Amino acid sequence: MARMLRPPAEVAAGIEACGIVAVVRAESAAAAVGAVGAVLAGGVRAVEITFTVPEADRIIVRLAGEFGSEVFLGAGTVTSVEQAALALEAGAEYLVSPGFDPEVVRFTLERGRPFFPGVLTPSEILAAKRLGVEVFKIFPAGRMGPAYLKDLQGPFPGIRLMPTGGIDAGNAADYLRAGAMALGVGGKLVDKAAIQAGNWQALTDTARALVAVVKEVRSGTLS
Repeated sequence: MARMLRPPAEVAAGIEACGIVAVVRAESAAAAVGAVGAVLAGGVRAVEITFTVPEADRIIVRLAGEFGSEVFLGAGTVTSVEQAALALEAGAEYLVSPGFDPEVVRFTLERGRPFFPGVLTPSEILAAKRLGVEVFKIFPAGRMGPAYLKDLQGPFPGIRLMPTGGIDAGNAADYLRAGAMALGVGGKLVDKAAIQAGNWQALTDTARALVAVVKEVRSGTLS
């Protein structure tokens, strides 16, 4: 029996409330489950399993059964309709891509699931908005910096941006203050060496530090 998925608006709101999306790349299902459990223990409730991971769809199924509604579970690096179909069948609540492919976006949205395409230019944002996209992954964010988010909000007031790439606990506050709704964090959170060593506490500690930054910025206690 397929699990009940939350409405798209609830998924986006949950991701925004957390403020951090863990981008999980792992070499096995066991490693992925361990990584998700570790970041969840640190307060990060939104994760995406990238399709660079072998049998990513099967891992999504396992994680959905393991963690249920505790986690907002998405599929990342979705670059084709075939991958989108696998992710949706596996139970991903949202799909993320490093780029913008109208065909993949349309396929996903027509099936009632949110899609966060990777965009960088105003033209890409306009094209994605016309298809119904509501959350935009700015990638690679590290190459552009937080100021770029402010630039985009001039012509696109109220736009919901999720910068990804090059973000860590040291610069997360800058992106949040620049208007990010959430931050996609990959290797700086889901550290490959820590996973290989089974050092889950390192992932939990980093997750906790990132969540603390989100709370402090939003409460105004971090200047």
